[in-house]
Amino acid sequence: MRFLHTADWQIGRQYPRFPADDAAALAEARFTAVSRIAALAHEGGYTAVLVAGDVFDAQTVSERSIRRLFNAMQGYNGPWVLIPGNHDAALVESVWSRAKRLGVIPDNVHVALQAQVIEFPDLGFAVLPAPLTQRQTATDLTAWFDLAQTTAGLLRIGLAHGSVQGILAQDIDSPNPIAPDRAQRAQLDYLALGDWHGTRQINEFTWYSGTPEPDRFKSNGAGQLLSIEIAAAGLAPQVSVLPIASYEWLSWQEHVAVDSDIDVLLNRLAQLPENTVLELQLTGHTDLAGQQRLQAGLASAEAHLRSVQYDLLGLRFLPTDADIIALRADGYVGEVLVQLQDYDQNQQMDGARDALVILADILRDVQHTGDAS
Repeated sequence: MRFLHTADWQIGRQYPRFPADDAAALAEARFTAVSRIAALAHEGGYTAVLVAGDVFDAQTVSERSIRRLFNAMQGYNGPWVLIPGNHDAALVESVWSRAKRLGVIPDNVHVALQAQVIEFPDLGFAVLPAPLTQRQTATDLTAWFDLAQTTAGLLRIGLAHGSVQGILAQDIDSPNPIAPDRAQRAQLDYLALGDWHGTRQINEFTWYSGTPEPDRFKSNGAGQLLSIEIAAAGLAPQVSVLPIASYEWLSWQEHVAVDSDIDVLLNRLAQLPENTVLELQLTGHTDLAGQQRLQAGLASAEAHLRSVQYDLLGLRFLPTDADIIALRADGYVGEVLVQLQDYDQNQQMDGARDALVILADILRDVQHTGDAS
């Protein structure tokens, strides 16, 4: 029997830190991920798809987003089993009650809003869900699994959303506790977890799948889902990790000390694939020529990559005497140039570096025009 395990789709998520076009593309990628999961489930002949919470990012997602989510799932006609997580908890009035009123939940999509066994006798398995009915709880909602009765011969599959105690307490998105040995206590053949946004194994029967589309600059194995193969009840499942993300999120911290460091950086930027979302922080120092090469390279990367966000506050701009002389600035313009240089080095004025580079570019353009004539 084979299952796909996924979680933390967070449909409707917004990306306010990004420019509007990048934010729209990243939000759209979450729908694309669901369509890819449906296609994988169909083409691979999977028994079911298990979705361990946080299907939606908030209770207030638009009606259009709700409809689009269930449309994206239409590529797989087998059973989907979903539980609410901390972002879309099964409140009295919730995104799930809205979806029900809209009549958009297909018959093959089973939304577990209560802690009760869902059996699929024709397919040979039963799901023990632990849906969140509030955003946070101090009790382990999987505790009832231990005494839950299922029909003999059916695989027992747990589905929960929260923090495995003693392992993820400092890093998990929500504090909802889960016992680390729940699969063993409840004699589960597999426990599918959500809330941790990266792929992570807890023990041979318990895994976090992570989000299928990265949403943070963390190297934690995001952008994947899990293929679970269970030969027979009581046997450890065979788990395979399946990359699925549209975008790769990278965070670079680079130090510039000599001219060649900029060349190396620009070459690395040019080699990145178009689906990269990059966060770049630069420290060190450079002269006027290096600053201008760097700006040109970053502009090229912004046009080539999905998104580039960079922080140059730690990079000191130190024009050399030769730079200043080469600009042939005298009189008032020369005084302004030197003053801007002082402001930038002493961090006395916001935008001094940008103004200095702009003025230098203007002076170079003037020189070029004069030389050409």
